[in-house]
Amino acid sequence: MTKGFQIFIITLISVNVLFVIIETEESVLDEYGYLFTPFEVFSVIIFTLEYAGRIIVCKLNPKYQNARYARLRFVFTPMMLVDLAAILPFFLPFVVADVRFIRIIRLLRLFRLFKLARYSDPMQTLGEVFKAKAGDLSVAFFILFIVLIFASSLMYHAEHEAQPEIFSSIPASMWWGIITLTTIGYGDTYPVTVMGKIVGGAVAVLGIAVYAIPTGIMASAFTEELRKKRQKKRTCPHCGKEL
Repeated sequence: MTKGFQIFIITLISVNVLFVIIETEESVLDEYGYLFTPFEVFSVIIFTLEYAGRIIVCKLNPKYQNARYARLRFVFTPMMLVDLAAILPFFLPFVVADVRFIRIIRLLRLFRLFKLARYSDPMQTLGEVFKAKAGDLSVAFFILFIVLIFASSLMYHAEHEAQPEIFSSIPASMWWGIITLTTIGYGDTYPVTVMGKIVGGAVAVLGIAVYAIPTGIMASAFTEELRKKRQKKRTCPHCGKEL
């Protein structure tokens, strides 16, 4: 029963995301638009019932059994906020009449994709990895931010006189810094002076090294998390003996 419900919800979420994507095609919307609204209503009913059901039974979880304001605390957990974001876009247009705001709100239906994290083991593993390595990743991205500031500042001073309209300020130079550090290089912003080219080459090489830090952290974290999951499967949860 539980497995069947999970498959049903995963399928429903996947079709919802697919509908959000294909309804941006005017030709599809004109021809099959009459199917979208009934399906949206059906989906919201299911998601709302699921959301309300989780709030009702949350006290069965030992974590919230004796907690003060248990249901309120449960409602503000990350996954419950995702569940709320999945149904809220349907109800907000009844409150707000601004067409532009409604269009933005309708795009929030893509948050339904994050509901898969509740039913997907790989996505749960990804969440656990991010949670376990949040501190390490914060340090890595802080280092990246510092490198971006220095790179943009150096390039501003090297190229400002030669290209004042492109490298007009350090914030404007950060666009070049981002696309260079990420090794994308769109070609719309590039140095023309000798000093600028030297700085650009150094930053491009440095970008590879800097981005290797979070990549290494995530790779090792995934390996560690998968190893833990295998160990849990191989041992008895009560006595710890191998099965």
